[in-house]
Amino acid sequence: MYMTVPETAAFLSMPEEQVNRYVLEGRIRAVHDGEQYLINTSQFESHFQQLEIAKLELEEWRATPIPDDIDIKDED
Repeated sequence: MYMTVPETAAFLSMPEEQVNRYVLEGRIRAVHDGEQYLINTSQFESHFQQLEIAKLELEEWRATPIPDDIDIKDED
């Protein structure tokens, strides 16, 4: 599915200027139809999958209890 730059910016929750800059830099692949850039949204699927995996790993890391330090010395 192809979307325009404003639609893609809303989809990615990014400013339009940033999406335009990424298109011109080649960081986002797009097709220019003579009037506007059209962006295929399937290129963002792997990005969203990696983002979800990172969120799950962060939650797992936060849920892991801190182990007791084996080098604790009793000062009594």
